[in-house]
Amino acid sequence: MLRRTFSLAVLAFVATLATLPARAQEVTLTAFAAASMKNAVDDINAAFTKATGIKVVSSYAASSALAKQMEAGAPADLFASADLEWMDYVAQKKLIKDDTRTNLLGNRLVLIAPKDSKLGNVTIGQGFDLAGLAGDGRIATGDVRAVPVGKYAKAALEKLGSWQTAEKKFAMADNVRAALTLVGRGEAVLGIVYETDAKVEPNVKIIAHFPEDSHPPITYPVALTVNAKPEAQRYINFIRSNTAKAIFETYGFTFLIKPVS
Repeated sequence: MLRRTFSLAVLAFVATLATLPARAQEVTLTAFAAASMKNAVDDINAAFTKATGIKVVSSYAASSALAKQMEAGAPADLFASADLEWMDYVAQKKLIKDDTRTNLLGNRLVLIAPKDSKLGNVTIGQGFDLAGLAGDGRIATGDVRAVPVGKYAKAALEKLGSWQTAEKKFAMADNVRAALTLVGRGEAVLGIVYETDAKVEPNVKIIAHFPEDSHPPITYPVALTVNAKPEAQRYINFIRSNTAKAIFETYGFTFLIKPVS
């Protein structure tokens, strides 16, 4: 009886050891990231999982929508916003670990048209007649009341003196990728998006860059949430690494920090 009990104990111990690696690989991190980051973050997630065995599931939407989801209790380990204001918002709500916050990336604001549009390159300056350029068509961007790309677009057009005449022509989208799709499908004759978005959509072309001093700097901060799993520290370190820098730069982002590794 004693021998049988001992044998069962050994088998149980061996079974426990056998499950440890599997359990380690069962860890899944959740990243809330601005819609414009999708292609780059998908690649970074794949590289991170290959290196660590830790799976990452990303939820992409407008930074405003993600911040509100976090406020409502949606679980996330990391938040990456397309502007400072929505990161400030979740910080004020005590939803992130302030000491992990980093201004990671920069981007540029561009004017796009469908690939087959007859419009050529234009110069954007003071008094830019965006309404006239659009003619009877629509101009797509994110909701100017909340979505970062829309807020940047409105700020730029107000400074250039173009907002008042162009406002009524805008088609407001839930996020920058939705605005990009409207232009790619020809449902809008113009769009204001990030340069990185335009580069991944073959059905649009960039016809102008907005002057960088016409709007607040486009800045992407990242931070761990207060409920982040311990493994999330490895993930945010990876996002700040040379490997991630190379991926982000491939898609046209500007890496704002010195890589941590």
